[in-house]
Amino acid sequence: MKKLEAIIKPFKIEAVKDALTDLGVEGMTLCEVKGYGHQTTHTETYREETYRVDFLPRIKVEVVLTDEMTDSAIHVVLKAARTGKTGDGKVFITEVEQAIRIRTEETGPAAL
Repeated sequence: MKKLEAIIKPFKIEAVKDALTDLGVEGMTLCEVKGYGHQTTHTETYREETYRVDFLPRIKVEVVLTDEMTDSAIHVVLKAARTGKTGDGKVFITEVEQAIRIRTEETGPAAL
């Protein structure tokens, strides 16, 4: 099993969610996060005050997948989240040792 973590722009979440759902992914976790990468710091003005914006709002999507589904999921996330501009985000894949469904105590891929 693999865990896919994608850091994406907030307005792309519906496209990513729909793409993963169409692929057959039954569950995912979303977190509102802030961060920065290659994008530079910029300033914004609010009520005549100037503020430096270091961290930009992003959404972190977490999905645990079977090994067979991983490559397809990576492909659909990349396609759905891409705008072609700096700051589109990142995808991370890690190995998952075990998954256990609390209610039934099912383990492995059956717990997904």
